[in-house]
Amino acid sequence: MSDRDPGAVLADLLADLRAESEELDALVAGLPAGRWAEATPAEGWTIAHQIAHLAWTDRQALRSATDPEGFARAAREALASPLTFVDEAAEAGAAGPPAELLADWRAGRERLLRVLAERPAGEKLPWFGPPMSALSMATGRLMETWAHGQDVADALGVGRLPTARLRHVARIGVRARDFSYAAHQLTPPAEDFRVELRAPDGTVWAYGPAGAGQRVTADALEFCLLVTQRAHRDDLPSVRAEGAEAERWLGIAQAFAGPPGKGRAPGAGGATA
Repeated sequence: MSDRDPGAVLADLLADLRAESEELDALVAGLPAGRWAEATPAEGWTIAHQIAHLAWTDRQALRSATDPEGFARAAREALASPLTFVDEAAEAGAAGPPAELLADWRAGRERLLRVLAERPAGEKLPWFGPPMSALSMATGRLMETWAHGQDVADALGVGRLPTARLRHVARIGVRARDFSYAAHQLTPPAEDFRVELRAPDGTVWAYGPAGAGQRVTADALEFCLLVTQRAHRDDLPSVRAEGAEAERWLGIAQAFAGPPGKGRAPGAGGATA
């Protein structure tokens, strides 16, 4: 990720996670209780479901970092229902009063920030998939916070300005290329891809060898909307592929763990600014 001291990298990443969380918090903090029941682009999920999911996942990350044995038991229970446990947890969390849900999310994410800041750089934390370092755990939490925040923003009709924090989401999207193939029972290509993304400040974030035959170019925001499946590719005109495998990847890309998502229909979700 960087040649810098891992502790400094983690501190900066946690600051970005805090900022991303606070941006979403600002969207929901002043909502009347009734608006928490408004539908978001995620089928069956209200604004309350979105926040409940983030709060639940933060709790699981905390348990992973502080009680590995307890997390292992919870993971076995969850993975016994691999296609439903996420929805079930969100439904349970969304059932309570919005004020309590908001307070729970705030308290949990603050504790998680403190705990992750104290983890040794090389230590691996158990998760529902492969174990992750504190850096990877924090990056994953930021990606989820941004993606579910997009659902909330879309439900409220709010356009969010893209920030440099998108680099964390983009990096996961690029690194998850092979997982995206595997999730669709496809063999990942052996060759590296070149991905070039136009950052919010006009610079370019580049991944992979410059001479690669399979290439993807895009605006960073639109790429992040694609890999988090918050917008249909038809609504993302900057996302372009050169090469058959690059084209196929863009049709299956996902930055999140688990089975392939349903994605969004054209015109449903992904408001920018």
